[in-house]
Amino acid sequence: MKNTLGNNLTVTLFGESHGDSIGAVIDGITPGLTVDNEFIEKMLFLRRPHGKISTPRSEADPYKIVSGVFGGKTTGTPICIIIPNGDTHSKDYEKTRYLARPSHADYTANCKYHGFEDYRGGGHFSGRITAPLVAVGGILIPALEKKGIKIGTHIKRCGNVSDRDFADLTEDIENLNNTDFAVLDRNVSAEMTEEIMQARTVGDSVGGILETAVIGLPCGVGEPWFDTVESLLSHALFSIPAVKGVEFGAGFGFGSMRGSSANDAFRIKDGKIITETNNSGGINGGITNGMPVIFRTAFRPTPTISKPQNTVDISKNENAVLNARGRHDPCIVHRARVVQDSVTAIVLADMLIGRYGTDWLGNK
Repeated sequence: MKNTLGNNLTVTLFGESHGDSIGAVIDGITPGLTVDNEFIEKMLFLRRPHGKISTPRSEADPYKIVSGVFGGKTTGTPICIIIPNGDTHSKDYEKTRYLARPSHADYTANCKYHGFEDYRGGGHFSGRITAPLVAVGGILIPALEKKGIKIGTHIKRCGNVSDRDFADLTEDIENLNNTDFAVLDRNVSAEMTEEIMQARTVGDSVGGILETAVIGLPCGVGEPWFDTVESLLSHALFSIPAVKGVEFGAGFGFGSMRGSSANDAFRIKDGKIITETNNSGGINGGITNGMPVIFRTAFRPTPTISKPQNTVDISKNENAVLNARGRHDPCIVHRARVVQDSVTAIVLADMLIGRYGTDWLGNK
């Protein structure tokens, strides 16, 4: 029953969707990092629901850092971040307590925790628990940027609407990190919003794909076999609720390619070794090669919908029909991009500390 991510720098999550509070504990962090409260608030704002394309549940997320920060700097001791829950409608879940929501964690949680789990709003399995992850990202992302490492994520696809590919990564990442709805082609924003609204109108939901680019990573980060860049990132990315697929570089496209077109030829440019293409997504042998790290995640449609669904009554062990109540997102992709940025930052900070030492992240 482990809720901790990381090897050198670790993050432990706690809390439930309708409990008193949710939060995270960060251990192994570099001392002397600046904690910018305005940036953390900005990150939490980007994760919050916005308008009719999101859940009506509205949380202000007035986080509190209760340890590990003094004078605006990390002390190097464990940081504990607490975010209270306020806008909860727990009664919405009482009548359907024993009706397992299809494709949700209700049934599996009941099996694992023997019926003692908090069933309200998904409990510990709720997307609400990603808020502390974003707060952690709010500390680590600026630290990585000071080392020249930048992370940007866009909505590559929402339902049947697609965004353009990355082009100028430096400019694209800068623009993405200063927009509420993370697309590269502003013209598709309205189309994606309409796609979500159409699903919402009929009581349904829609999925999508996020694409992330990381620039500025030094060559040589990662371990062969079991702690590769891909394996550690995938471990964390699959922990984001609703992620059902991860691919790096050309990903599953390799299956229809030949080696002559799939291989990334090496060249010298301005005295540095680069590759002419980046089908490998900046990783060879599980180790960064100095090129941008590129990966995509597939998000399933939100499983809780307003349409009647066949299910079972766990307490009676009989078939039933679920007419779900409560407040739910018709799509989570637009909110999840900042979660993906934060999870990526946590994994990269952990790997870089493992490679160069705890103090490296704070060194000028």
